[in-house]
Amino acid sequence: MSNFNGLMQQANLIGGQWVGADDGDTTEINNPATGAVVGTVPNAGHDETERAIAAASQAFKSWSKTSLAERVGLLHKLHDALMDNQEDLAQLLTAEQGKPLFEARGEIAIGAAYVRWFAEEIRRTKGEIIPAPSNDKRLLVTHHPVGVVGMITPWNFPSSMLARKIAPALAAGCTVVAKPAPQTPYSGLAWGKLCQDVGFPDGVVNIVTGDAPAIGGAIMSNKEVRKVTFTGSTNVGKLLIRQSADQVKKVSMELGGNAPFIVFDDADLDAAVEGAMIAKFRNMGQTCVCTNRFYVQAGIHDAFVAKLKDAIAAMKIGDGTEDGVVQGPLIDENAVKKVEGMIADAKAKGGEVVLGGGRHALGQTFFEPTLITGATSEMQFTTDEIFGPLAAIYKFEDEDAAVAAANATDYGLAAYAYTKDLARAFRMNEGLEYGMVGINSGLITTVEAPFGGVKESGMGKEGGSQGLEDYQITKYTCVAGL
Repeated sequence: MSNFNGLMQQANLIGGQWVGADDGDTTEINNPATGAVVGTVPNAGHDETERAIAAASQAFKSWSKTSLAERVGLLHKLHDALMDNQEDLAQLLTAEQGKPLFEARGEIAIGAAYVRWFAEEIRRTKGEIIPAPSNDKRLLVTHHPVGVVGMITPWNFPSSMLARKIAPALAAGCTVVAKPAPQTPYSGLAWGKLCQDVGFPDGVVNIVTGDAPAIGGAIMSNKEVRKVTFTGSTNVGKLLIRQSADQVKKVSMELGGNAPFIVFDDADLDAAVEGAMIAKFRNMGQTCVCTNRFYVQAGIHDAFVAKLKDAIAAMKIGDGTEDGVVQGPLIDENAVKKVEGMIADAKAKGGEVVLGGGRHALGQTFFEPTLITGATSEMQFTTDEIFGPLAAIYKFEDEDAAVAAANATDYGLAAYAYTKDLARAFRMNEGLEYGMVGINSGLITTVEAPFGGVKESGMGKEGGSQGLEDYQITKYTCVAGL
């Protein structure tokens, strides 16, 4: 068994020490492509998390007072360590999560880019001096680290989702207690190893794996944790928001999505299909910004479906470590059953399966990329997030109807539209009720821009200049008697 050049840690990082669960209990982690055991991690709980919070709280006293130059220097070292170890980190990510290696390499790279971005951005978080109503006062606005940050991250992007939380937190002067997803703990633990290797002080970064309700409960109930950031399902996000109320913790939530992808008659057809493939099938459809609903205008509908079918049929499916593979397995059996249920629901309500529709001959949790036409608003995937390789096509006649259908959801994370009409592009910007809109682009995430949704897709932003704000408090000071 490879330890991926020492990056695969089978212990938790608490206060600078690599430790197991108090009772010695462990959880087995399996490769979804092969079923093989990758390794074990501690099945920790409330008490271990309390110690991690205590370590982070103690470390915050000194870390929050470190010089800007010191924090920036360590972040640049962390960026370099990520890129120096890109291949081993990607191999580790694919082993536990299943995505193709080229995607895993890209995830490590964008995670490193977030670290570099926030190392640069922290230098630009200026305060201000406000004109005072009288000459004997000066009014100052300054920014300060919020404190200990609890982080709960998902399995679909187990490295980069932590990157865009841990990088701004460390840049701002906060300390961290992170809980990676139970399916993909090693990518999270590797962050702890790299932070330790490049010289972050003990207790600044703590990583705990195990019982989600117990770890989450400790994070939410401990007063030392002043901010909680979560990426995951809307249902869990709502629970955490409720729990945050008791102590009025600062929270940021990146929750579920139901992304529409609108193709107008005047779109560049080839570009629209290329964008559709990225927006739908990246990470086997298991992303929060994945297209859930394709709305295609009647005049281009048949041509779009034909080209999309050919593109889907050409995809190579298999173990993510094999050359040329662009589709790996789904994360687990529950993910497969969810997609199967949605296909059965669509067929029962008149949908036509044009391609795919079932489990793949490779076994495990491999699933055939599926194309369904004749989708209607009564079908389950109209309201529920698919999180799998299923493309559902709805036909529409006019722009107003498409926008109304696109907005008819409780979610508001990402939306996409393809058109050559500049005026229509600006109408999409204003009319689509989403935190992020891609016009003629199926891949819009970048470190320079704010990532986040509206409605039940969450609150707060990650990335961009806005990505630091959730890790800081803004303080006003009045100096009088001048």
